[in-house]
Amino acid sequence: MIDPIVWISFIALVLVLMAVDLGVFNKKAHSPSAREALYMTFGWIGLALAFNVFIYYAYEKHWWGLGTDPHEPMDGAEAALKFFTGYLLEESLSIDNLFVMALVFAQFRVPKKYQHRILFWGILGVLVFRGILIGVGVALVHHFTWLFYIFGLLLIYSAFKMLRHQQDGEEQDVNKRTVVRLIRKFYPVSSRYDEGHFFTIENGRRAVTPMFVALMVIETTDILFAFDSVPAVFSITTDAFLVFSSNIFAILGLRSLYFVLANVLDRFKYLHYSLIAILFFIGAKMMLMPLKVHIPIGLSLGVIGLFLLVGVVVSLRHKEQEVDGE
Repeated sequence: MIDPIVWISFIALVLVLMAVDLGVFNKKAHSPSAREALYMTFGWIGLALAFNVFIYYAYEKHWWGLGTDPHEPMDGAEAALKFFTGYLLEESLSIDNLFVMALVFAQFRVPKKYQHRILFWGILGVLVFRGILIGVGVALVHHFTWLFYIFGLLLIYSAFKMLRHQQDGEEQDVNKRTVVRLIRKFYPVSSRYDEGHFFTIENGRRAVTPMFVALMVIETTDILFAFDSVPAVFSITTDAFLVFSSNIFAILGLRSLYFVLANVLDRFKYLHYSLIAILFFIGAKMMLMPLKVHIPIGLSLGVIGLFLLVGVVVSLRHKEQEVDGE
C-alpha cells in the first residue's frame, strides 16, 4: 500500500509549483510572448521528465510502498515508461481542449493578459475532480474488470462523436452551454472585466465578471474531457499514483502550451484526426485487456507518437499547399 506521505508530498509539490508560476513568473497580468510561453512549456516538460527520474528510483527501490501494488507490481523502468506514456497520452488528448479554450476566450473576448489567470485557477478544480475520478476508477477496475469494456466503448464512442463533429464543422456557441445559462439565471453577469477580477460590484449589486463565466465553462469542459482521458490512461496503468501524477503534470504544462499554439492552432486542422485515431486505438486496447491480450507499453507509446506526428506533418503540408495555391 502506498504511504499517504507520497500523496501529501506530491500535492504540496504541485501547489508550490503553481504558487511560483503565479507569484513569480506571472505576478503581473500580461500576455505571454510566444518565446516566453515556449520557454515555460520546455520548463514544464523538463519538470515532468525530472519527476520521471524520481518515479524510476522510487519504484525501483519501492520507496513508501510504490511499485508494490498487488494488482500491478512493477520495477523502476516499467514505471518510468508507463508514466511517460500516460503523460504523452494525456498531453495529446488535451490538445483538443486547447481548441475549446481558444473558442471560449474568443467568444467571451477575454483579454490575453487575463487568460493565464483563468487557466491557473482552473487547475485547482482539476486537482480535486481528477483525484476523485482516478481514485474511484482505480478502485472499480481492480474489482470489476468488465469495466474495461465500458471504458473502451466510451472512448470509441467519443472518437465517433469527435469525427462527426469534424465532418459537420459546427462550433458550439458557449452561450448555449448549461453552465452559462445557470449562472445568468441565478447571478448577475457584468460585461466588465474589472482588471481581471472574478467578481465586481455593478448597480450596487455583487456580480460575476466574464472572467468567472469563462472559468466555469473551462472547468466543466475539463470535466467532460476527463471522462475520456482518465479511462484512456487506465489502458496504460491502473497504478493510482502514476495515473494521477502523469495527468497533473500534463495539465500543468497545458497552460503554457496554449499560449505557444494559440496563434497557430488553425495550422493543425488535421491534428483532430490524430486524436480520433488515438481514441480508437486506446479504446480497442482497453477492450482487449480483460481477454488477457496486452499490447506492450513501448508499442502503445510508439503508436501514439506516430499518430501525433502524422497529424502535424499532414496539417503543415496542407497549410503549405494552401499558401502556394494563393
